[in-house]
Amino acid sequence: MEKEYHFDLENYISRERFDRIKKFAGDKETPFLIIDLKKVEQKYDELHATLPFAKIYYAVKANPNEDVLRMLIGKGSCFDIASPYELDHVLTLGADPAKISYGNTIKKAKDIAYAYSKGIRLFSTDSEGDLRKIAENAPGSRVFFRILTDGSGADWPLSRKFGAHPDTIFNLILLAAELKLEPFGISFHVGSQQRDIGQWDNAISTCRYLFDAAKEEGIRLKMINLGGGFPAHYIYPTQETSVYGAEIIRFLTEDFGDDLPEVYLEPGRFMAGDSGILVTEVVLVSKKSEANQYAWVYLDVGKFGGLIETLDESIKYPIYSEKTGPLQEVILAGPTCDSMDILYENEKYEFPASLANGDRLYIFTTGAYTQTYSSVFFNGFPPLKAYVFKE
Repeated sequence: MEKEYHFDLENYISRERFDRIKKFAGDKETPFLIIDLKKVEQKYDELHATLPFAKIYYAVKANPNEDVLRMLIGKGSCFDIASPYELDHVLTLGADPAKISYGNTIKKAKDIAYAYSKGIRLFSTDSEGDLRKIAENAPGSRVFFRILTDGSGADWPLSRKFGAHPDTIFNLILLAAELKLEPFGISFHVGSQQRDIGQWDNAISTCRYLFDAAKEEGIRLKMINLGGGFPAHYIYPTQETSVYGAEIIRFLTEDFGDDLPEVYLEPGRFMAGDSGILVTEVVLVSKKSEANQYAWVYLDVGKFGGLIETLDESIKYPIYSEKTGPLQEVILAGPTCDSMDILYENEKYEFPASLANGDRLYIFTTGAYTQTYSSVFFNGFPPLKAYVFKE
């Protein structure tokens, strides 16, 4: 008996809400992204309730949609920005400079000076060259120092490029004081979509070591930035947010007791990811040979249209078809004239064998790192459009 296609829609969205969003999508030209604004707000509230003592610095790069940012400003959120362009964007929408952190450790001197002129007084660093630029162009500012992590357990690791060894960070803390900056705290990022909660334990322990080492030199650090890493809801399950929160509180308490430093969070994917539904159309279904058991399904969106995180098949998006019937395993690819524009080849997705040209597919959990990652007119295709569902 042939296996029938099944997708557990209710695992991602209620049928009633999906129907309303589908009606909102109407006959808009695909591909496009729909952002469910209420879902972003729910995720903010969920994280705030789980770690109520922490300040949330939303990572603007995940999804800088104006409606999303306005809503978060209204909720009292802080913001992590990575460039003067993001800075201008959030300031224009009414963000308070006192609630903005310049979290990118790779900055031009003129960009530091510009941020300082706009009232930014909190900067991240992980190198002597960057630290000296901050001292020269943002005198007296608070600085926090990013330690190196290996990203084990993360679907999208952020190791190697950012952070430095604790011994290097210790020397930077001492240098910051000499340069009349305020050594404020330590930050880390355990990797995006982190499934191993124990990674926070290792990093927090390293922070404790640096707090103690700095104290011996007469420097009192005041803050730990736990970064991002909290997961969105893709194909493979993760622990509930409450479990992440309980474990992180335990790790903090084990290392710092009741004398907790200020705690910052930088969620991006966690906050925006679940809000997105990317609507795409099947352009072509074909086979490379009559004997090949797998069909190729080409969509009108691919790696260059917002799905770059399918690189190495790292992020596995839930994809829904409204067709029914016997299923087939397929290889999914995008529309561009580039051979790397293949989404999933090793990971075989299952769709109804009746899937045909012109059918729509709905890609869930695409609210983060999709529209901002889309190319500008590669092969002439325009950047991914986005619409905000506010009901």
